[in-house]
Amino acid sequence: MIKILDCKSKSYKKKLIDFLEVRRSRKSIDTKKVVKILNDIKINKLKAVLKYEKRFSKNSKLYASRNEINKSIKKLDPKIKKAIDFAYSRIFKFHSLQKPKDLKYVDQYKNKIDYKNIPLQSVGIYVPANLPSTLLMCAIPAQISKVKKIIVSNPRINGKLNSAVMYAAKKCGVSEVITCGGAQAIGNLVYIQKVNKIVGPGSDITAEAKRLVFGTVGIDGMAGPSEILVLADKKTNINEISTSLVGQSEHGTESQCILVTKHKQIINKVQKSVLDNLKNIPRKKIAFKSLKRHGLIILCKNDNQIIEVVNEVAPEHLELNVLNYKKYISRIVNAGSICIGKYTPMAVTDYNSGSQHTLPTLGSSKFSSGLNVNDFYKKISYVNLSKKGVAKIGRFAIHMSDFEELKAHSKSIRSRIRSK
Repeated sequence: MIKILDCKSKSYKKKLIDFLEVRRSRKSIDTKKVVKILNDIKINKLKAVLKYEKRFSKNSKLYASRNEINKSIKKLDPKIKKAIDFAYSRIFKFHSLQKPKDLKYVDQYKNKIDYKNIPLQSVGIYVPANLPSTLLMCAIPAQISKVKKIIVSNPRINGKLNSAVMYAAKKCGVSEVITCGGAQAIGNLVYIQKVNKIVGPGSDITAEAKRLVFGTVGIDGMAGPSEILVLADKKTNINEISTSLVGQSEHGTESQCILVTKHKQIINKVQKSVLDNLKNIPRKKIAFKSLKRHGLIILCKNDNQIIEVVNEVAPEHLELNVLNYKKYISRIVNAGSICIGKYTPMAVTDYNSGSQHTLPTLGSSKFSSGLNVNDFYKKISYVNLSKKGVAKIGRFAIHMSDFEELKAHSKSIRSRIRSK
């Protein structure tokens, strides 16, 4: 069922890139539809949002009142409340350590430069329908950063709020809950709520909408359909490999699950175990389609090839489920999150390890990081030159501006320097 790529072939890297490109190109997305929805909302505001919600989700209620939220929370199973409380505590503690520090610099001429971290004024968080874990991952860093206004967009299911998401929202100090999804949710956050930045993972449609509005607002990067790469050796437990692959595949049909190994003898065992683990899960059809379409087993010749393959895939999640992970870890530079050793299933990091699960996908871990506290600040430089200071450093600045033929720059600098 899962495709196999043997790296004995000299053209294996091209074959790998071609395989990845099918998903990364996102040709299956109707981009014209997304553009149309966003433009309609930009012009017609809530009327357009409501039109698309009714069309795609049969939903005619776009906001959740405090009373409705509280009623929903009362229905939540106490076990889920405790699980959310536990996850909240761990995520909050770990992310609190990421708080950036302001910088101060004074030179010998008493020129002063400060570099300050200013919290964003407002943030929109997109939360897929039934994922309180995503709300915690996105809202807690915003809460730590003291963002003034946190707005959550979370679709209703059959007209109802998700009690767990509402409980997590209340715990994280969310200002407002909008109950819509897809491209119309992104349009609402940008053109009606006018947030400074949008964060949170979603479908291809949601990711495309975020990409299109970038510049009007900030976005957290390409947090699209989820991914995992499992590195295994002949000692790795077969069930651990297959459950990790199946676990990621159940997120959605566009999820990507890859196994990398040097050991041919484990491949058939993994294939069989994957089928066994698919049998009794509620999202079997989704997982099966994901594995058939985007699943891949890569058979490498040696460790150097393994490193090359992993860095080329640049997975969102990487499990190093091998006996000697130390020989790989320092050479792997492209991954959103790395789970080390047999006792670290990626699935735990989705919930309560304390680390982040909103991570770069589609190869973007080559140049970007997972969501973190710094994403909710902007940095501003404060420059205060002294009379002596501008005279001392200004003459060198004049040399540069004259060279760049920006004569008005030179005049501006000279106007601040007292002539002798």
